[in-house]
Amino acid sequence: MMQENSLPLSGIRVLDLTQIYNGPYATYLMAMGGAEVIKIEPPGGEHLRQRGANSGAALPFAMLNGSKKSVTLNLKTPEGKELLLRLVEIADVLVQNFAPGAMGRLGLDSDALHERNPRLIIASGSGYGNDGPYRDFPAMDLTVQAISGVMSVTGESDGPPLKAGPAVCDFFGGIHLYGAIMTALFERSRSGIGREVEVSMMEAIYTSLSSNLGLFYGSGGEAPARTGNRHGGLSLCPYNVYRASDGYVAIICNHDRHWRALLSVMGDSELGSDSRFATMERRVAHMDLVDSIITDWTSVRGKNAIFDLLNANRVPCAPVRNIHDVVGDPHLRARGMLHDIDHPEFGAITVASSPIRFTGEPAPRPEPSPRLGIDNGEVLCGLLGEPLGNLDVWREQGVI
Repeated sequence: MMQENSLPLSGIRVLDLTQIYNGPYATYLMAMGGAEVIKIEPPGGEHLRQRGANSGAALPFAMLNGSKKSVTLNLKTPEGKELLLRLVEIADVLVQNFAPGAMGRLGLDSDALHERNPRLIIASGSGYGNDGPYRDFPAMDLTVQAISGVMSVTGESDGPPLKAGPAVCDFFGGIHLYGAIMTALFERSRSGIGREVEVSMMEAIYTSLSSNLGLFYGSGGEAPARTGNRHGGLSLCPYNVYRASDGYVAIICNHDRHWRALLSVMGDSELGSDSRFATMERRVAHMDLVDSIITDWTSVRGKNAIFDLLNANRVPCAPVRNIHDVVGDPHLRARGMLHDIDHPEFGAITVASSPIRFTGEPAPRPEPSPRLGIDNGEVLCGLLGEPLGNLDVWREQGVI
């Protein structure tokens, strides 16, 4: 049962054909915004649902598909395709992240969908876009990190390229896909006509390289691409992760006021009069020395004690915490971002709400992700008016 709400997307119906991370996150944000999201999967379930639950690999499915309804349809059968087209007639948005051209091969291209419903927003997420030389390259977060340059700027200057820890390309793509859908819905509110929108993961991640691009162009392409924990453009100092007595702490001084505040906490007035550190440009020029001096100070103190001292003096900093710490974070819980739920399939788990807040509305509490096909009757018979007996027929035919 979807929770009643007065959220901005209440009354919007979304057909969600997406899989893995990219598309499901876009539609999850819509569900958390109040939309009715109907997740349509093949009879065996989407790929993420099929990953081994014992290893924890199925948890992301629960995180990204809560507060949705689940319907199974075999779109390779005439009956399954026709049922989807009938749902299209009563939907506002259809979202998919199949390989480019897959919907056309199923006979479900934009012309076929808009013939049934001209007001439908059709949204596509992919690795490289619906056209261009890379269109048909297989795309996953790892491969897009590699080809987009993200891996080339991650790691130490004398080490190998590394992938970013999180699935940044998948989620950048999903966030931009959500933005594209919202923009198209706004346009439709004025024009009455649905539009097709698409987002490429490679294009979505590009602008995140801004600091690194600054260093590339500023040095004529000669500076090392990987800067470790230092600023990607090597234009801020201090900016690093420093050793503490019990871990690590991140410290950044974005301007001279931060630097003076840091010196005040460290109790080293001589550094303040040292011409080598008088400006940001000069501190950058003596970056190794600055980092060494700060490490001498941090390494004999606990990371939380350092954080308390610097935070009290408005120096941007944070202790490096692990996943266990973040899952129990009191701030995220106080704001309603993290929720402990008893999932019918996975037991006690922690899931996230949406980071988007609507003033006057509490952060919506996610409902558990649905069992595969549990809403077939409600959607195919309730919404489309088909007899309940057809469910058995469709199962025998392999349609659901």
